[in-house]
Parts: sequence; structure tokens; C-alpha cells
Amino acid sequence: MFKRVRKGLSVLIIILAFWQFGSDFKLINPLIMPAPLDVLKSLFLMLLKGPLLVDIWSSTKRVFVGFLFASLVAVPLGITLGWNRSLSHYFLPVIELLRPIPPIAWIPLAILWFGIGDSSSYFITSLASFFPIFVNSFAGAKNVEKVYINAALSLGASNKLIATDILIPSTLPFIFTGMRLGLGVAWMSVIAAELIAARSGLGYMIQLHRMLLETQKVISGMVVIGSIGFAMNLFMLYLQKKFIPWKPD
Repeated sequence: MFKRVRKGLSVLIIILAFWQFGSDFKLINPLIMPAPLDVLKSLFLMLLKGPLLVDIWSSTKRVFVGFLFASLVAVPLGITLGWNRSLSHYFLPVIELLRPIPPIAWIPLAILWFGIGDSSSYFITSLASFFPIFVNSFAGAKNVEKVYINAALSLGASNKLIATDILIPSTLPFIFTGMRLGLGVAWMSVIAAELIAARSGLGYMIQLHRMLLETQKVISGMVVIGSIGFAMNLFMLYLQKKFIPWKPD
């Protein structure tokens, strides 16, 4: 995994070199696209003197609270409906009706219901991460190999033992895939929500500096967003490797 990261970083360095070259020779308008070194300087100053750390904390807190709540609901619900086919017939139509609605489309209602602030962001991130987690948990429970279940039943295993030794281990790879996807969607959604319905956070920071025409700070915020999202994905991959050691990379 880290070898792939190194290869990706080499490509990124080449892109940044061409970007800096274009800026130095006035091939790129610095008002529209500041040079990488200017962005780096702006980012460093924002970390030292600006409220960037506060904005980072606000955004990550909203994401993890919403993501945690969605996981606590989506995982057991997905496993239950995937395991119980008759019960799924009642709930799946409602879920499939709501699933195509983009999280951003819920922002006006979130503002109306919860106001501008953390509560509306919690709602948006929970909604955004719920569906990827649920769909993968449902698919994992639905696709458990019947041969394992029949073998356990023939040996006299109880329903509890089947759940703990067959159902959950078989579903874990699907659950972690859903959680990775859900966390990524939640991170993107909270930034979109902060552009409209927050007074702090990275999305709010980008919107503020856009209005002030401080493009280098806007790009600095985008760099931070991308870096945190990348770190979140690596963290989920680390957890997946720890909790599912039998699954190959």
C-alpha cells in the first residue's frame, strides 16, 4: 500500500513542478491559480496565525459524529434486512426511494429543521454515510455462503453461534468497504454543507476567502480537505487490515 502511495506522490511532485514552472514564467494567471509555493506559504501562515486548526476540528468533528451515528444504525439494520428476506420486503422500498436523493439536496430542510450550525451538519453527514454503509452491510449479509450455515446447523450450532462465527465474519469485508465509502461521502458532504449552513469549518473558510478573492487561501483549504480525506481512507484501510487479517490487500 505504501509503495503505491510513493508512486502517487512522485506523479504529484511532477504536476506541482509544471505548475510552478507555469507560474514563474507567467503562463498561468496568479490571481486565478496561485503558484504552489505561494499556496504553501499561505497554508503555513494560516496554520500559525489563522483559525485553520479550529476549522479543521469543526469539520472533522461533524464528520465523525455523523459517521458514527450512521454506522450504529446502518450496520445492524443492513445485516438484519440482509439476513431476514421477508422483513427486507417492507423496508427496502423506502430505503431505495430515499437513497438516490443527493445529501446536498437535504441542506435546505436541514437548515429549516436544525438551523445553521453543527446539528444540520450532523444530519447531512449521517444521511450521506448511511446509505453506502447500509447497502454494503445488506449485501454482505445477503451473500453469506449457505454451505457454511448448513454445515453449522448440521453440527448443532445455535442461532447466536451462527451470527457470531459465520454471519458477522463473512459480512465484515463488506461492512468495511461500506464504511470507507460512507466516510468519504460524509467528508465531501460536510464541506458542501459548510459552504451554506455553517459559520465555521473548512467549507465555510473556503467560501469566506472566495468572497475576499484570496485564491491562495481557497486552494490551501482544498489541499487540507484532500489531505484529511486521504488520511481518513488510510486509517480505514489500517482498521480493515487489523479487524480482517484473513482478507488480502
